[in-house]
Amino acid sequence: MKFLIDRCAGRRLADWLSSDGHDSVYSAALGPDPGDLALLQRAVSEKRILVTIDTDFGRLVYRGGEVHCGIVRLPDVRANRRIELMRTVPHYRRMSPRPGMPHD
Repeated sequence: MKFLIDRCAGRRLADWLSSDGHDSVYSAALGPDPGDLALLQRAVSEKRILVTIDTDFGRLVYRGGEVHCGIVRLPDVRANRRIELMRTVPHYRRMSPRPGMPHD
């Protein structure tokens, strides 16, 4: 699976996903924070699931109608707990096109 990890979710999570065989990009490695909307748009353009702790993405998607390829909103807990929670995501749901979601 392809993930874009928001800087607030942490490098450890991004590194763990990569080491587990996923295509994971850590947003802080891309340069200065471009803002939530630009980050969401980048995730869409690269067909990545956005992983974050930030609640603003929910507002952009559910109130603002922004397109997305999936968002995983994790609680603000220690990095090892975020990794533990993410362990279930790739096995729980396969990325599949849905109405309102871009696809090939």
